[in-house]
This record gives sequence, C-alpha cells and structure tokens, in this order.
Amino acid sequence: MAMQFYASPEQVQRDRSEYARKGIARGRSAVVLTYEGGILLVAENLTSLRKISELYDKIGFAAVGRYNEFESLRRAGVRMADLNGLAYDRRDVTGRALANAYTQTLGAIFSETQKPYEVEICVAQVGATPEADELYRITYDGSVMDEPGFMAMGGSAEAISTVLKERHDVAADLPTALALAVKGLGSVGGENGAARELGASQLEVAVLDRQRKGRAFRRIAGAALESLLGGGKDEPEPEVGEAGDTAPPAPGEDKPTVSAASVDLEGKPDDDDKKD
Repeated sequence: MAMQFYASPEQVQRDRSEYARKGIARGRSAVVLTYEGGILLVAENLTSLRKISELYDKIGFAAVGRYNEFESLRRAGVRMADLNGLAYDRRDVTGRALANAYTQTLGAIFSETQKPYEVEICVAQVGATPEADELYRITYDGSVMDEPGFMAMGGSAEAISTVLKERHDVAADLPTALALAVKGLGSVGGENGAARELGASQLEVAVLDRQRKGRAFRRIAGAALESLLGGGKDEPEPEVGEAGDTAPPAPGEDKPTVSAASVDLEGKPDDDDKKD
C-alpha cells in the first residue's frame, strides 16, 4: 500500500507564496504616487491591455502580475462599486471598502485553492487635499497595507521604492511627479544594472485629478504624454459641459409626424357609403 504524501500547512503556505512571488516578478512594474493635483498611476506596458483603470468616481486601480486574474478582480470591483452607489449613495463607495473586499477575496483564494492568484494590486482614492489621499496595496495572499504617499509593485518593487523615497514630494507638479515615476521604473532592468530610458510608447499613464468634478480618472497618452515627459505643462481636455467644448450639433431637419404610407381617413365616408 502506497504511503500518502504529507506536507505541513506551513510548507504548503510557503510553496504557494513562492509560486505567486515568482509569477509577479516575471511581469513589469507599476508605480503609484501622490502629487499636488492628485494621484499619478504609471505602469510599464508594451501591450494594449490595461494595467491601470477606473473603479469609481474618485477611485483608481493598478495591478501587476497575471492579466486574466487581475482583470477579473477589476471587473468585480467595478460591479461592487456600481451596486453600492446605486443602492445607497455615491459617497458611500470608498477605496477602503473596495480594498477590504479584495483582501477577503484574495485571502480566500490563497488559502482554499490549489493555485494562488499571481497578482498585486493597488486601490487609490483621491481626496480633497493631499493629506486625504489613500493608497492601499493588496498582495496575492490577501494582505493589505496603507501606503504613505507612494508605492511600487512588481518584481523590482524594492529598488524602485528606494528611488521614490529619496525624491517623492506631495507638493510636486505633474511633470515632476511623472519624471520621478519614470526614473524609478527605468532604474531597474537595464544591462549590467544600467538605467533605462522609457518613452511614451512604453508607458501607461493615468491620474486621479483632484480638480475634476465627478469622475476624477483621466488617461494621459499620445502627444499629451510626450509633452509631459519633455517637461511641458499638463493641459487636460475639457470636460463635457465646460467652456471650450465644441458647439452642440445643429438640430436636424423637421421630420413628418405622419407616415406617408398611411392617410388619416377619420371622418371621411367609406366607398360603401358612396354607393348608397
């Protein structure tokens, strides 16, 4: 009779943790940090798949690791936020509540399934002031940490965090904050430890803009991103209803209210009546 294989719970947990960390380390890193105008989210991304997204009005989402796994988490977070905002009030949807939900989900997956999720995510909520901004890091095992103004995720998170810690300033403007994030991402991964130069085509960038009413999430790409990388000013596109929007389309031509295929014969004699 064959002996049943036994592994202690501690060994099982260590194996799962090592498996998840190795999977996350194979991906590219992402950076989230606060600045004067809100929260900046930057990810090194060479594909069209999104690592950075919007969860709700003032709440953003960033992730590294296996795409199909963190995408399912993102979709679940959007559904939860929409349902809570509809059932109660939009102000009742908070980044802390979403972070708690992600913590419970990832913790249950890590402890109850054979394969843990190979993901690390950030839930960011912009406040009225820099002091009110919130950054939550949720790891593959359901652990959650409230980060103090900046964070890096991915395989080289420690080295990137060292660069951010030295120069992070909550009073910095957007071009300065973006330059710091790009410097941190480019500080690892080069040949023989050399720094890399990252261009606009290699980056996915978005902000949670403190000044925007309603939905604060805004993507930065194309010419706007290249301008910021060159030290230019941030010039966001005007929101719907703001001055500067294009004029509304001219009203269309009047259309008939009665179909040409049907004639109103009410009150007119029928053919049978004419025969009488």
